[in-house]
Amino acid sequence: MSKRFRVGSAIVAILFLCLPVVGQQKEPSGGRRSGSIGGNGYREASDYVVKRLGLRRKSVVVDIGAGDGWWSSKIAEKLGVKGVIHAGEVEQKKVDAMKEKWEAVPQIKPYLCPTDGTGQKENSCDLVFISKTYHHFDKDTHVDYLRHLKKVVKPSGRVVIIELHADLASGRGKEHAWRPGRLCQQAEQAGWMLLRCELIPGSDHFMATFVKPEAFAEKLSRGLTAAKRKQSKGKQ
Repeated sequence: MSKRFRVGSAIVAILFLCLPVVGQQKEPSGGRRSGSIGGNGYREASDYVVKRLGLRRKSVVVDIGAGDGWWSSKIAEKLGVKGVIHAGEVEQKKVDAMKEKWEAVPQIKPYLCPTDGTGQKENSCDLVFISKTYHHFDKDTHVDYLRHLKKVVKPSGRVVIIELHADLASGRGKEHAWRPGRLCQQAEQAGWMLLRCELIPGSDHFMATFVKPEAFAEKLSRGLTAAKRKQSKGKQ
């Protein structure tokens, strides 16, 4: 990874951590306090989150730690009938429960995935979505897992990770939270480039989006080549 990419990612991460926590909405009636294990607010902003995923029709998505398949169902609404969501869980009973619950949504394909990877083929996914699961990965395996994702995700694909912000958690919630700066460092070490990192509106969770720097470099090169050709034609 070039020095330019490393410096850019570090600056974005530092700026994000320095941002004041503003615009936080009141907790919905019956919701959990931010100090609880689960935190609050991020599911209420599902429309915002899905829009930020940058999905296209026919996209192939892997939802790691899919739980009950709630996020997979939201993503399915965006993809339409030609999209595919591989909803991965490490417990067979959860996989079976999702199969039963989302039987009428064929885009959602629950499966039993390994704990050290996605179980998907190389260069097969447009998006890997990891919501409130990253902190559950075995200690000291995060960078290796992110390296694995670089093999699974297509050149133009991305990885999106949602976690409870450690600075907004308290009590037992601290054990189920993560720091965005730490995540960005691990992703950079694994070869990813930070596209953006933001607080989800009205919640105590952040969402980080990573892309392959080589894909951006190639896109930039094509753009410069096209601009030179256009300029050359204008001089003729």
